[in-house]
Amino acid sequence: MTITAAIVLYAICWFMTLFITLPLRLRTQGDEGEVVPGTPAGAPADFKPKRVAIIVTIWGTLIWAIIAAVILFGGLSIREMDPWKNMRPQPILTDK
Repeated sequence: MTITAAIVLYAICWFMTLFITLPLRLRTQGDEGEVVPGTPAGAPADFKPKRVAIIVTIWGTLIWAIIAAVILFGGLSIREMDPWKNMRPQPILTDK
């Protein structure tokens, strides 16, 4: 895996974790009964971006490390992820 691939994989893991984490424990202004004028009732009542960023970074890094380890140490190859077996088998190299 190249450094660019590792960075892209980390960004994907981080943002997927972010989008999964955002709605957890969400208390909206409508739930609290105190809607600020000019905002929708579905807006967060007490959003803590620093806490969310820390949680997402920890979980995103763990997920990235697991996926990167599987890729780097040969636990999974691109041929094993082909359910329809469309990829040709690897050529056998012989010394002649």
